[in-house]
Amino acid sequence: MTSYYAISMVIIVLAMLPFIVVFEGRKPQARELVIIAVLVAIAVVGRAAFFMVPEFKPVAAIVIIAGVGLGAESGFLVGVLAAFISNFFFAQGPWTPWQMFAFGIIGFLAGFLFRKGLLSAKRIPLSIFGGLAIFIIYGLLVDTSNLVSLGSTLTPEVVTMTYLMGMPMNAIHALATIVFLFVLAKPMIDKLTRIKKKYGLIQSTTEK
Repeated sequence: MTSYYAISMVIIVLAMLPFIVVFEGRKPQARELVIIAVLVAIAVVGRAAFFMVPEFKPVAAIVIIAGVGLGAESGFLVGVLAAFISNFFFAQGPWTPWQMFAFGIIGFLAGFLFRKGLLSAKRIPLSIFGGLAIFIIYGLLVDTSNLVSLGSTLTPEVVTMTYLMGMPMNAIHALATIVFLFVLAKPMIDKLTRIKKKYGLIQSTTEK
């Protein structure tokens, strides 16, 4: 089991590298990096602020907003950094790379779909996307990390039980993402759009 665990960690880390390379290849401006840092800080503080409510966190909402407002690569970077930094407060562990990749890929997917015109920045469609992305993508990846880290033999019963036990927490996390996106998406995306227009950071985001 230890070998499977080590292999899974290597795969997750390697999976992050192409996204980071693409972001670096885009040669982001210093001002864009400052905005990304601010969004990461908001996500970390938001997660800490709701520490007493398990899984009811605004992190995914901020990550999705970053993807829509700044682009897919920026959304990925905000997700990866928010998970990594916030876990210094919530505890680092074998789950950290999985959380980093899960948040990152959701931010990337939000930005990619928005750029292709397949995702609207309006409250309701964005909230629905966030809820589904957390329940399916984040939930599946993090539950898989729990499965990989188990010391017992992986049987169909163990696999089924692991995913079933994760569903209630995933549902709460998805609901929280829906709520925070509904409240925060429009004002934050509008603000990001104004900042980009003012400083000419990257191509202006238009609501679809």
